[in-house]
Amino acid sequence: MKKKILVLGGAHIDRRGRISGETAPGASNPGTWFEEPGGGGFNAARNLARLGFQVTMISPRGGDPIGEMVGEAADFAGIDDRPFVFLDRKTPSYTAIIEKDGNLVIALADMDLYRFFVPRRLSIRWVREAFAAHDLILFDANLPEETIAAIVAKARSLAKPVAAIAISPAKVVRLKPCVEDIDYLFMNEAEAAALAGERPDDAGGWPPLLNEIGIRSAVVTRGRRELVALCDGRAVTLQPPIAETLADVTGAGDSLAAGTLAALMQGLPLEQAIRHGTAAAALTVQSPHAVNENLTPDLLNEALALVPQIRILH
Repeated sequence: MKKKILVLGGAHIDRRGRISGETAPGASNPGTWFEEPGGGGFNAARNLARLGFQVTMISPRGGDPIGEMVGEAADFAGIDDRPFVFLDRKTPSYTAIIEKDGNLVIALADMDLYRFFVPRRLSIRWVREAFAAHDLILFDANLPEETIAAIVAKARSLAKPVAAIAISPAKVVRLKPCVEDIDYLFMNEAEAAALAGERPDDAGGWPPLLNEIGIRSAVVTRGRRELVALCDGRAVTLQPPIAETLADVTGAGDSLAAGTLAALMQGLPLEQAIRHGTAAAALTVQSPHAVNENLTPDLLNEALALVPQIRILH
């Protein structure tokens, strides 16, 4: 029987402009424009569905054509889509400018609608039933702080493992009140620094710093440098494989979370599961889309052969 994963969080439109030449700040840059459904939670949900899990997605959405586009993408991915639709509001959006080499220059998140996902919506009968029926709860920090706390509390009361995607330095701080009760936290170095209040000089500085603020298990990505995973007192590092072609980094962190969680759901410990997450991220950055359209369990296993073994810090 397929494992079931409930995802709560961002499902909106991603707009990305890619600069064709060398970036000229403060000037007009030739480039191309592209848009597709995205969002941290939604990207992770689609990856998990491609990897064979039964996924339910809950998020706020506007009553507009963009909301319909997101719904169609969820249906195409095989996700059980359960949005809260606000007919008089617009679906949130994420607009990014990408350099020629695929790296992010700057982004703007217009996501006011997510504040309407208030804690009382978790008491709706079908939402309560969804929590009870799924094996893992995953959310992202697009949601309000009080809703995040309520999601974590509900998951803990049902003895369900709960995972979180940090989204951004500005939003990760919403996790502070309940960070000790999150089983698996995925963030990049900038987000981890915003949560911890400082940034260590090297990878080995992250485990004690995260332990100080009560984090038990987390993955901190550091771009092309080795990532750090904290696994209930044990710390490891892993050097991500360098992709031969870097199409777009959008969605890489979401796919890393999805690949890691997929391996965890299959019984692997976190220090081994991160190899699967890193393989998923490597496949994502080689695609122009936030979710690699060719992702399958077999392709992920092939990519896994290029991922080095972990290195134990302590």
